[in-house]
Amino acid sequence: MKPDLILLNGNFHTQDSQSPHARAVAVAQGRFLAVGENQEIRDLATHDTQIVDLEGRLGLPGMTDAHFHYYDWALGRQELALADVADFQELLDRVKARAQETPPGHWILGQGWNEFDWPEHRMPTRDDLDAVAPGHPVALWRCDMHLAAVNSQALERAGINENTPNPPDGVIARDASGQPNGVLRELAPNLVREVIPNLTDEALAATMADGISVLHSYGLTGLHDIHLMGGLEAAPAFRAWQRLRQKGLLNLRTWVSLPGERLDEAIALGLRTGFGDDILRVGHLKYFADGGMGARTAWMIEPYLDAEYGMPLASMDALKEAFLRADHAGLAVMIHAIGERANREVIGVFEELFQRRPAKAGSIVPAVPHRIEHVQMIRPEDLSRLARLDLTACVQPHNMILDINMIDACVGSRGAFTYAYRQMIDAGIPVIFSSDAPVCDPRPLVGIHALVTRQRRDGTPEGGWYPESRLTVDEAVRGYTLLPAVTQGVEDRLGSITRGKYADLVVLDRNIYAVDPMEILDTQVDMTLFNGKIVYNRDAGS
Repeated sequence: MKPDLILLNGNFHTQDSQSPHARAVAVAQGRFLAVGENQEIRDLATHDTQIVDLEGRLGLPGMTDAHFHYYDWALGRQELALADVADFQELLDRVKARAQETPPGHWILGQGWNEFDWPEHRMPTRDDLDAVAPGHPVALWRCDMHLAAVNSQALERAGINENTPNPPDGVIARDASGQPNGVLRELAPNLVREVIPNLTDEALAATMADGISVLHSYGLTGLHDIHLMGGLEAAPAFRAWQRLRQKGLLNLRTWVSLPGERLDEAIALGLRTGFGDDILRVGHLKYFADGGMGARTAWMIEPYLDAEYGMPLASMDALKEAFLRADHAGLAVMIHAIGERANREVIGVFEELFQRRPAKAGSIVPAVPHRIEHVQMIRPEDLSRLARLDLTACVQPHNMILDINMIDACVGSRGAFTYAYRQMIDAGIPVIFSSDAPVCDPRPLVGIHALVTRQRRDGTPEGGWYPESRLTVDEAVRGYTLLPAVTQGVEDRLGSITRGKYADLVVLDRNIYAVDPMEILDTQVDMTLFNGKIVYNRDAGS
């Protein structure tokens, strides 16, 4: 077999323990044909082979974001981006500007604001949004997607008034007179989501397709598409993924979760986790144990410094039975657990599941491990229990940077129990990394910087926030490359630069193993290969 493409003079960190470094690679028919030294790889070339000189640049396996809300991120690219809003007034100014260019009665949607980044630490209410957009329904999701601020028109269209009860697992915040004040927590925003007009399947597929090249420019060649609570977007998003796959437009290795609410249908259909091909597969069933710390709905052992204990979003007994049924049907589950109480209870649920799993040979069990998503706050004694179980922890390093002020304010010194990545890895827990986009920036290099420094871009806090939990660059890279493949059961063909594996690869403009760690934030992706083809080339502007 002759190579289609050869990359020479590279500095490849392969994530292959048998051959961790290489200078050149040859690619044929979408796979790595050979990995080794320059001359031996050059000798494989024919007159038809494309040869690229990397001039010493760093090459890594293609990266995977293991927890990504792609539907919301793709749609959000067309909406108000509010992650960089400096203060409360700037948020209102942006809404007002959008209202002036939007036909009356049309929705104004946005996401990404974080009141803890503002001097005021103040959430927008219906009255604030009414003042700047009186002729439009407005819905603005907080950065963690566990809370939305909406105005009077949005409340009216959703049928929310003083007589509307809180939905199950949701909270409609109210003013002193009992009127909804426009702040909706957990599942309550879904009352508004249900009345926002949906795109057609064709338009949604086109919108989702538009984002794929953006992810290539970030070095991503795979993602795990995870649904929000309630799973309203699950069916249209999965239809769009299938449409893109059928048209040959899905240049991402996509692991698509299913809403836990659809367990009965999944079992009845005989679905199993991992069904599909190496481009599009059915992933885990998604469940929720609690909410988020920003909304003060994450479930805690001790109360917040400025609130109560948060809230469970599911009965642990119900989760035990659901997980056991899923496990017996070959369906892996993932569960959102952020607060320390939520993680303690969820670990107990999994301990019982493994005790009750049939021991007889031939029993159906999922092909991949179950997962806990976030594991944001966990006590050391519970971390030890987690390490004894066959579970994966999927965590979000950049969320830590966004949360520093908020965690210091709401739990104080108990922040030492949050984002304990060093302790997880040292305990032997398989840890994979993600952005939770659109909650955080989806660039893996932003996550790697957070893992290695535990500092903001400006270098604060000095020395890092709880610096004992920092990771090495290689540990961070592994959690974006090899370990996602291992936890999906596809490490025989993905996750490292190894002969015979799919040629998914990223080239960076500098060596993140050697530069000052603060430089990792400014590192650029120069080239991305997917299935052996160059799908992004910064020098070529595409």
